[in-house]
Amino acid sequence: MAQDIQAARIGILCWETGQVPRGLVQLESLVGNSTNPASYQYPVRFKPVFGANVHTILENPDPGVLRAMIGDARDMVADGIRAITTSCGFNAIFQHELAAAVDAPVFTSSLLQVPLVQRILGPESEICVITANAGALRAEHLAAVGIGSTAGLHVLGLEECPEWNRIFAQPDADVDLAVIEREIIGTALQAVERYPATRAFVLECTDLPPFSALIRRHSGLPVLDFISMVNYLHSSL
Repeated sequence: MAQDIQAARIGILCWETGQVPRGLVQLESLVGNSTNPASYQYPVRFKPVFGANVHTILENPDPGVLRAMIGDARDMVADGIRAITTSCGFNAIFQHELAAAVDAPVFTSSLLQVPLVQRILGPESEICVITANAGALRAEHLAAVGIGSTAGLHVLGLEECPEWNRIFAQPDADVDLAVIEREIIGTALQAVERYPATRAFVLECTDLPPFSALIRRHSGLPVLDFISMVNYLHSSL
């Protein structure tokens, strides 16, 4: 749909222009990706944040980048944006600081949906989180978005998938999106096999929503992702 950014209610803080690996640029072409305007049935406004990249967000969260995000978020709100989100789920670690600093709702990561899913499922049910990198998703990220208990919560990372890992190991190289699709679906099915009490998926990575429908189809389970979160919050504005 044509985007009228002047009518946008939600602002999306993104990685710095030119700092996105080639493979992620390819993924951005898919409808459902957080930085593809066609993923939304309403206008949104994107704001690249100076210094935000895989190293300063995913690998080593940088307080300097957080300050830049706060400044950009405040500017967007002053310009009429009514809620702020981000294009990387690992910004979960900044949830408290951003929400405290910005005079508008802030929802940094689809992981904010995990406590909701924990409450609406039965007490013996389990949840699988699929993330870009399980080793980088630390207890601090989970605590920052209100995940008080990790009982029954299983985190599966895509870093062990060869084609997905090429995105970060070879940031200037193209990747095969069809192979990445198979790796993502295979990870989800492996989760169901390994954890048969799983009753829902939450996708941390904002590059994964284009594959949510396939995960639902193959697993038969609910899938919550970045787009489901943004749609929910947009409906409240």
